Amino acid sequence: MSLEKGNLSINSENIMPIIKKWLYSDTDIFIRELVSNASDAVTKLKKLAQMGDAPGVGADETYRVDIVVDKAGRTIEIIDNGIGMTADEVRTYINRIAFSGASEFLEKYKETEAASGEIIGHFGLGFYSAFMVSERVEIDTLSYREGEKAAHWSCDGGVEYSMDEGERSARGTTVTLHINEDSQEFLEEHKLRQMLRKYCGFMPVDIYLEAVKPPSDTPDSDDTTPDASADTDADPDEIVINDTPEAGKPAAKPVNDKSPLWLKPANECTDEEYKEFYHKVFSDFADPLFWIHLNMDYPFRLKGILYFPRLKNELEYIEGQVKLYNNQVFVADNIKEVIPEFLLLLKGTLDCPDIPLNVSRSFLQNDSNVSKMSGYITRKVADKLLSIFKKDRAAYDGYWGDISPFIKYGCIKDRDFYDKMKGALLLKTLSGEYNTIDEFKERNKDKTGDNVYYVSNEAQQAAYIKMFREEGMDAAILSTNLDNPFVSYVESYDSSVRFKRIDSELSGALKTEGEDTAALGEQLQTLFRKHLGNEELKVSAENIKAAGVSAVMLQSEQGRRMEEMSKMFGSAGALPPGMFAQETTLVINTNSPLVKSLVELADDETRSADVEIIAKQIYDLAQMSHKPLDADAMASFFERSNRILHMALK
Repeated sequence: MSLEKGNLSINSENIMPIIKKWLYSDTDIFIRELVSNASDAVTKLKKLAQMGDAPGVGADETYRVDIVVDKAGRTIEIIDNGIGMTADEVRTYINRIAFSGASEFLEKYKETEAASGEIIGHFGLGFYSAFMVSERVEIDTLSYREGEKAAHWSCDGGVEYSMDEGERSARGTTVTLHINEDSQEFLEEHKLRQMLRKYCGFMPVDIYLEAVKPPSDTPDSDDTTPDASADTDADPDEIVINDTPEAGKPAAKPVNDKSPLWLKPANECTDEEYKEFYHKVFSDFADPLFWIHLNMDYPFRLKGILYFPRLKNELEYIEGQVKLYNNQVFVADNIKEVIPEFLLLLKGTLDCPDIPLNVSRSFLQNDSNVSKMSGYITRKVADKLLSIFKKDRAAYDGYWGDISPFIKYGCIKDRDFYDKMKGALLLKTLSGEYNTIDEFKERNKDKTGDNVYYVSNEAQQAAYIKMFREEGMDAAILSTNLDNPFVSYVESYDSSVRFKRIDSELSGALKTEGEDTAALGEQLQTLFRKHLGNEELKVSAENIKAAGVSAVMLQSEQGRRMEEMSKMFGSAGALPPGMFAQETTLVINTNSPLVKSLVELADDETRSADVEIIAKQIYDLAQMSHKPLDADAMASFFERSNRILHMALK
C-alpha cells in the first residue's frame, strides 16, 4: 500500500487560517456544510439509481446519514451511504482549492447545481469548514463504482495532506473530525442535537445522531438501571446508542423531518397539519391566525408557508421569524434581500433553491431573481389578505387587532403593498365596529365631513370621548406607536382624508350657536394668565354643548405630530429635543355653570383667592384630558383638590 503525500493546491499557506476564522460567521455552521455534503452524496446516488446508472443499488435501498459523537475520543464522524468518491475524485474535490479562481469555481458550481436539480452542493469549499473546529480531519470513502478501491485522506489543517488506500468496505463516505481544544462544546450531545435540528432539521435524507458512551457508563448485561448520564435534554426515544437497537428498546428516530409540510400541495394539507408544523418549528403554543402556502416554479422556484401569529402584546410583532432554506437546508433567519422587511414580522419557512449564495451560504449576492421573489411574496400576502377581506369580512375584522401592526408597517415600507391594501385598511371605532376609511367617512360625514377623528388614549381622552358620544359622533382608536407615521403616510397618498386627534380641534357639531365669544375670550385670557402666572398662555372661549365640561385643551394635529417627531428623533440625537414644540390653547366653555360663576366673581377682590384656586383647577383638569401632568403639577393638583373639598364642607 503506497502512501501519497502532497500540498493542497492553494495560493498561500495563510489560506487555512483564513478559512478557519473568516469563511463562516458562525462556527457551528460546519455541521450544516458537512451534513449537506453527505445528504448530497445520497441524493446523487438515488438519482443515478433511478436512471439505472448505479449497478448494485436496489430500489429498496435505505439511505441515511449518521452523526457519531465520541466525547472521550474527541471526535465527530459524519457517515453516509451515498455515492462515495474515488481517489481521483478526492484529489479533484478536496485537494485542489484555487482561491484565486473562486469566482470561476462558483460559476461552475452554479451550472452543476442547475443541471442536477435538487443537489445542494458537492465537496469543495464547504468541506473546509471542518477545520474551523478540528485539529485534524480524515476522510474514508468508497465509490459506488464497481472495482474501485477505498481511499483514506488526512490533513492536520496545514497545507500538507496524506492519502493512501483505505479500509472502508461499504459504499459511502465517513468524515472524521478530531475536535480542537477551543471547540470542545461541540462534543456535547445536546449541543450537537440542537445544531442538527437548526441547520439540518428538514434535510431530504434521514439523519441519526449517536453518542458513544464511555466504557465506564455501559451497564452490565443484567443491569436494568437507567443510565444517569443520558442526555436529559433529548427525547427518550431519540437517544441512539448504536445503529441496531437492542431488543426491547425503541427504534432510533431521525433528528430531522425529510418531508416538511411546505413540500406538500396546499390542497392536501389540513388545518391541523399547518398548526402542528407551526408549533413544532416555532415553539409557539398559541395557534396562528391563518397562513399562506406559497408554491412557484417559474421564473424561479419557491415553496414555503407564512404564518400570521396571534400577538400577546403590542410590541410582540417585532419578534417575527422567517426561516430561509435552500433545498431543505437552513440558510438563515430573516434574510431581508429575499423577504420584504415588513414580512419579517411574520413567522414562516421559505425554501428557495434558486437563491444565489456565496461560499458560506450565508449572504446573498446581487441577482435579479431576488427582487422578483420579494415582489412575488408581497403580492401573494396581499392577495391572501384581500381574499379574506372580501370572502369572510367577519373573520378579517376579528383578525385586525393582531394583523394591523403588520399591515400598517407594510404599507409604510412598501408602496405597492399599500396600493393593494388601501381599500382593506380598517379602523376600530369607539362604537366597537370595524370600518374601512371610506366606510367610516360615510357613516360620519354629516358631522365630521372628510375628517377622521381618532383617540390615542381612551382613558386620558375620556372627556372628549364623552362629548362625542353625547352628540352621536364616533371616532377611531389609533393607539399604537405605528399609528402616527401611518396616518401621515395615508394622508400623503389620499388627499380626500384628514386624520385629527379628538383633542386637536372642536368640531362644529360640539358647539351651540350663540353670541360672539371673542370679547369674553379676551376677559378669560386675562383672568387665567393672571392667576396662573403665565402671560404666554393662549385662551379662547367657545359655546360647547357639554355643560359639564368647564374647559378643554386643544393642540393642532400637525403641531402635535411635529412635537412627537421631535421627541422621537430628538432622543435619538437626530433632532434637538423640543425643536417643534407647539403651544396649546385652553378653550373655556361659556356654557359651563362653573365658568359663569367664575366670571361673576372675577371682579370681587374679596374672592380673589377662590377665583385663583378654581382657575388653576380648571386648567389642570383640561390639561389632564390632553396629556399627563408632570410630577410637580400632579402634586399641586392633589393638594388643591383637598383644599377645594375642605371649602365645600364649610
